[in-house]
Amino acid sequence: MKRIVRAQTDIVDAPDVESLSAAEYTDSTFSSAVIQWQKQHGRHALPWQNTRDAYRIWLSEIMLQQTQVAAVIPYYQRFLMRFPDVASLAAAPSEEVMAHWSGLGYYSRARNLHRCAQRVLAEHAGVFPSDPRLLADLPGIGRSTAAAIAAFSYGTRAAILDGNVKRVFARVFGIDGYPGQKTIEDKLWLRAVALLPQQEIGAYTQGLMDLGATLCTRGRPSCPTCPLAQRCVAFATGRVHELPVRKPKKTIPEKQTAMLVITDRNQVLLQQRPDSGIWGGLLSLPEVDRLADDAQWDATVARAVAPFGVPASCERLPAFSHGFTHFKLHIAPYRIKLSRKLDMAGQAMHVWTDADKLADAPLPAPVKKLLLAVLGEVS
Repeated sequence: MKRIVRAQTDIVDAPDVESLSAAEYTDSTFSSAVIQWQKQHGRHALPWQNTRDAYRIWLSEIMLQQTQVAAVIPYYQRFLMRFPDVASLAAAPSEEVMAHWSGLGYYSRARNLHRCAQRVLAEHAGVFPSDPRLLADLPGIGRSTAAAIAAFSYGTRAAILDGNVKRVFARVFGIDGYPGQKTIEDKLWLRAVALLPQQEIGAYTQGLMDLGATLCTRGRPSCPTCPLAQRCVAFATGRVHELPVRKPKKTIPEKQTAMLVITDRNQVLLQQRPDSGIWGGLLSLPEVDRLADDAQWDATVARAVAPFGVPASCERLPAFSHGFTHFKLHIAPYRIKLSRKLDMAGQAMHVWTDADKLADAPLPAPVKKLLLAVLGEVS
């Protein structure tokens, strides 16, 4: 990777693509069109806008990774009420951070968020650096996110290339090939760097994001109102719905599990999940493999329940499925009522939780929905 460093607030990275030159992509009219449109028609009232507070901007950028703005806003506002600055977040217990993230998905973001806050406090005296290279070295912050944080917080001249921007570039410049492929992505980065304006980096960066989110959308783009329509190759050639090229489809694996809703009066048994893997660090329900043979199944349930109490009944609940990025999980839940609860000595990963505490517990969204329905609570 070649570094081009012009000044403290002018930091860009150029990929090693020998056959290409950034100069051939330079076009100041492109950034001018984006900036002018953003000022007149872009988004200006989102909760994390109109601030230079790097903490708030960083938090919003992490939450917005792979999540729609409408879903992020209430989480962002609640998160800030509890963790108003990087010091309060760094000092918080991990389970409380996970509880405030519960339902937003992609839980590795929350774990990285917590670790990042702790490193900013320990290594940067609680101040997010303005250099995108230092930001990108922190947990959960990649190159594009680092550039966005630096641009919005400090006016640093650095290029972003998130999914929305890739889509805009692929259509406007008629770029064939899947944008996630390294050779295509390198070319996109080269173009992103070459098109950076000399001034108003914040408006330009926000403009690219706004175009991708509001006009140049995947399914129903609003091409006639786009400020880039006259230069858009995809629009001119009728290929708007072909570009960007979609990721080659792969067969999505399917997995199955049985979740045990073990209850004793108004309490349910929850299990702490490992930090790594799906729903890492959250509380969930004990799981066992679902066996087709009823006799073996009864024995499996009995062994799973034995450390916690004596079962009085076992009821199969409606099955449901939940999709993850790389596989689909089919869940068969069973409610098991105990006639007698046992002391849980040696069961440090399990905890009994009152039904009225479930709404605020750090649970995966589908598990929380299941429990609130089963135990008669309304979310």
